[in-house]
Amino acid sequence: MVCGGFTCSKNALCSLNVVYILVGLLLIGVAAWGKEFGIVSSIHIIGGVIAVGFFLLLIAIVGLIGAIHHHQVMLFFYMIILFLVFLVQFGVSCSCLAMNQDQQEKLLNSTWSLMSNNTKGELEGRLDCCGLLNNTLGQKQFNQDWFSCNAPCKDRRNCYTCGTMMLQHASEALKILGGVGLFFSFTEILGVWLAVRYRNQKDPRANPSAFL
Repeated sequence: MVCGGFTCSKNALCSLNVVYILVGLLLIGVAAWGKEFGIVSSIHIIGGVIAVGFFLLLIAIVGLIGAIHHHQVMLFFYMIILFLVFLVQFGVSCSCLAMNQDQQEKLLNSTWSLMSNNTKGELEGRLDCCGLLNNTLGQKQFNQDWFSCNAPCKDRRNCYTCGTMMLQHASEALKILGGVGLFFSFTEILGVWLAVRYRNQKDPRANPSAFL
C-alpha cells in the first residue's frame, strides 16, 4: 500500500494522536508533580495546566477512536475542534514572538494583580526579590508589596524588583514558548489534513457499495 492510501493515512493519524495523548498526560503529570513538591502553589496555574492537558487528551482520544473505527462523525468533530485549536494556538504563538518589552511589562502587571498574596510571597521568596516594578504607574502597588515582602534580600537592604528579574528572561522564554507553540500548531493542521483525507477514503475491507 503506497503512502497516502487508506492504511497509511490511518496509521499516520493514529500515531499523531498517540503523541497528543502522551503530551496531554505529560502536562497533567508535570502539573501534579509541581503541586506535590510545592514548586507552584497557585490553584489557578495548576488548574489551567491540568485543564489544557485534559482537553488535549480528550481530543486525542476522540481522534484515535475515530481513526481506528473510521467513524465519520467523530472524525468530523475532531477535525473541526483541532482546526479551532490551531487558530487559537497559532495566534497566541505569533503574539509571543512579536511581544516587545512594554507589552511584557503590561502582561506582568495584569498577571501580578490577579495573583493572591500567598502566591506573591512565595514568588518573592523563591526569586529573592520584592514587589513587581518600581515605576510611577505601579508605585502604590509596589509600596504595598514592599511592606508585606518577607524575602531574605529585604534584611540585607539589597533587593531587586521581581519584575526586573523576570523581564531579564522573559524575552527568551517567550521566544521558546512561541516557537514550540508554532511548531505544535503546524502538527495540528497536519492532523486536520490527515483527518479530512482519511475521512474521505473508502475502507477497502468494507462493502464496496456502502456509502462512506
